[in-house]
Amino acid sequence: MRKKAAITKGSGKPRRHVGPEVSKRSRAGSKSRKRHAGSRFVVLTGLSGSGKSQAIRALEDLGYFCVDNLPTTLIPTLADLSRRQGLSRVAIVVDVREKEFLEHFPRVLGKLHAMRGLDPALIYLEASNAALVRRFSETRRPHPLAPTRSAVEGIRDERARLNAIRRLADKIIDTSEMTAHDLRHAFRTFATGFHQKVPLIMTLLSFGYKFGVPLDADLVFDVRFLPNPHFVRELKPYTGRDRQVVRFMRRHKATSDLLSRLTDFLKFVLPQYVSEEKSYLTVAVGCTGGRHRSVMVAEALRKELAAVSGVRVRVVHRDIVKGD
Repeated sequence: MRKKAAITKGSGKPRRHVGPEVSKRSRAGSKSRKRHAGSRFVVLTGLSGSGKSQAIRALEDLGYFCVDNLPTTLIPTLADLSRRQGLSRVAIVVDVREKEFLEHFPRVLGKLHAMRGLDPALIYLEASNAALVRRFSETRRPHPLAPTRSAVEGIRDERARLNAIRRLADKIIDTSEMTAHDLRHAFRTFATGFHQKVPLIMTLLSFGYKFGVPLDADLVFDVRFLPNPHFVRELKPYTGRDRQVVRFMRRHKATSDLLSRLTDFLKFVLPQYVSEEKSYLTVAVGCTGGRHRSVMVAEALRKELAAVSGVRVRVVHRDIVKGD
């Protein structure tokens, strides 16, 4: 059974518990941050192998402008530029790979907190020695502080060096028993300082089988069994977006039955994809030429699914100009 993120205070010995807990420093500063909202500037640091790469990707998915391994002395410059350029969310990764990090970072962090219009947050990632050794073994990468020694020696050395940085953190996240998915979920939930979820982008893609099945389709529905307006002379010039074609197709019970069943299925499955934090879903609807039936069904589904929570629906008609 997977455990939730363990978050501890920014100083002292970490406590083990289940569920997120924001540090006292973060709670104390929450009101002032609300009063002086500015550019969100997240600094990610911590032990090598603790999951900083997955964390920065999660922030990137949230719309952050992300920079990995930025030289410590350039952090204030980037922060100032982010304010001037109106970047509301920026995240950087800094760690022991950068030679001047340990020496200069405390002073640099002080500069960030002194900047007006900037909302800095230092997030520190760590894990147990056993978890870190296992991860270095799985990736077969040497520890950055122990290229010619064992991973255990490098981990112990890095942990000792980073203790001073750890005490400055607003949040400390123990990733020992977290998968990459758990870590991404944790950041999507609380790393921004408020509960924000990125919507699932669902594309309803109509297509014609005669032009090939879309390669990027996650779900494919074949509607070639529906009555075909192509063979009705006065309807052939129109498309599934035109009222004449829609009225013709809705006169047939098979159309309403299909739409009812597809709507129920998608209303069931979409929240499952949202809970799994899937970013994109392509639902392809195909008929022979991609001009009438698939277009009509895709447009009807867009209206039925527009109110599904956590989902942004868009429609693309790939072959509407090609026809039968």
